Amino acid sequence: MSDAPLFAAREPIFPKRVSGFYRRLKWWIMGITLGIYYLVPWLRWDRGPALPDQAVLIDLANRRFYFFFIEIWPHEFYFVAGLLIMAGLGLFLFTSALGRVWCGYACPQTVWTDLFLKVERWIEGDRNARVRLWKAPWSLHKWRLRVTKWVIWLLIAMATGGAWVFYFADAPTLLRDLVTFEAAPVAYVTIAILTATTFIFGGFMREQICIYMCPWPRIQGAMMDEGTLTVGYRDWRGEPRGKGNARRRAVAAEVGPALPVRYGAGADADKDTAAPRLSREGEVLGDCIDCMACVNVCPMGIDIREGQQMECITCALCIDACDEVMARIGRPRGLIDYLALDDRPPVLPGEHAPVRPFGNEAPEDQGAATGVPAPTAAARDGLDADATATTPIEGDPAPAPNAAEQPFVTRHSEDWTPTANWRHVLRPRTILYTIVWAAIGAGLLAALYLRPDIELTIAPVRNPTFVTLSDGAVRNTYDIRLRNKHGEPRDFAFSLTSDDDMALMLEGHAGVTVTVPPDATMLQRAYVIAPPETDAAQDERTTIGFTIRDTASGEEAHRETIFNGRGNNAR
Repeated sequence: MSDAPLFAAREPIFPKRVSGFYRRLKWWIMGITLGIYYLVPWLRWDRGPALPDQAVLIDLANRRFYFFFIEIWPHEFYFVAGLLIMAGLGLFLFTSALGRVWCGYACPQTVWTDLFLKVERWIEGDRNARVRLWKAPWSLHKWRLRVTKWVIWLLIAMATGGAWVFYFADAPTLLRDLVTFEAAPVAYVTIAILTATTFIFGGFMREQICIYMCPWPRIQGAMMDEGTLTVGYRDWRGEPRGKGNARRRAVAAEVGPALPVRYGAGADADKDTAAPRLSREGEVLGDCIDCMACVNVCPMGIDIREGQQMECITCALCIDACDEVMARIGRPRGLIDYLALDDRPPVLPGEHAPVRPFGNEAPEDQGAATGVPAPTAAARDGLDADATATTPIEGDPAPAPNAAEQPFVTRHSEDWTPTANWRHVLRPRTILYTIVWAAIGAGLLAALYLRPDIELTIAPVRNPTFVTLSDGAVRNTYDIRLRNKHGEPRDFAFSLTSDDDMALMLEGHAGVTVTVPPDATMLQRAYVIAPPETDAAQDERTTIGFTIRDTASGEEAHRETIFNGRGNNAR
């Protein structure tokens, strides 16, 4: 049995500052999401004098959810269920199209960790300074920096917990109660719990939340396929790694400039060209100079060049870091990029990519193009050591007659063109997800705009099922729940639908009209009496209907129920 420990202590990660398109995009998304979270509870929306004026409010006390002009009642929970289903399908859609784009850009853990890292860099410096501070012994200087950072983190965490409770009560009122210590204990407990979790998760656990606590990294495998765009490393272009600028300049001075390398085909191929890179020993190198910039900026501390990994959150910071390096050394961008796993150049006959760096010329032409002696066939393909550089290899393409007829050296077949990104996004799978997602959204919108503003539900009183009066008439009792969704009181007029001549009486009212408070439900007891000679009084069951009419708007609501007669005694 191995003596290796089951648990390895966390190695701290100090991501390096990076600039570029994706870093700027993440700043914008972080600012928008944090702005929404902190500011939305303070937005006002006039719903009338009897209703709360907070634009977004989860009113647990009154069992209401307000979202601007939308009000969700408890019996309309299907709207919430539909939104949760749409959120799940949205995650499936974005993951199948762009990988873990939610994790890398909009997940709360990512957003708050980015914010905490911003504070950490502002106080302690960039990566090298933070590494030195971590290794330094505790001193007054180190304590001062750490305490300052922790205090700011704690203030951010308190603001996070405070903003959350404002969604469940009127924000200005609750803030005043919190400051004066008059708020309910549950508010202080909630703020304390959220403050502690935000402080610990964003400041200390960081990537461990994503790796060990979040289930999404393990689920994403089922949501992605080879056509999914995700952050990856073009090993066919970057390998073998190494630094070769000095040797390339020396070779160029001796034999003249080397032919450029072309990375694509088609009309735009010529704009992505660069001279081949050579090692100090004269070997042709890939574009990766092994500078570790992609690793140093990664908040998860992984090396994207090792392939797809569960820890990768697709934040794309490694793309910015690598593009910056490629620009400095004069290579085309995109060594690390959003790409699909199936978007690779074809391996030519006799080629063992990525060992053999060029794709469409024979080895001897590589030497002619670069000024470096070509490797022998044995070195390339493991043939007999006595083979010479000109030994033909079965399946190899014929060499070009001269360099003039082949003005470019390429790292793949010239007839290969990478698949356009929009083709990866618009695949049958993502289109199906979009259709289902849109259909659910359309159904929710239709249900929202078609729902009535007045409703009633009827519950017959079963004990007793019916009562026989002194004159032989039969009476049934019903509990009717009236629902008024308007922001002002409304008068509801009752009427009864039946084949027989029946009488309707409302408990506590002389007539058949009741007033329902605004945005409320009211329970009203009603009595229906069937004269003794009617079929309804003599039969076992008779179908009847209750109708309520809003006297102000004329809107009606109707429900049917059962009237029990004396025929029930025969059973």
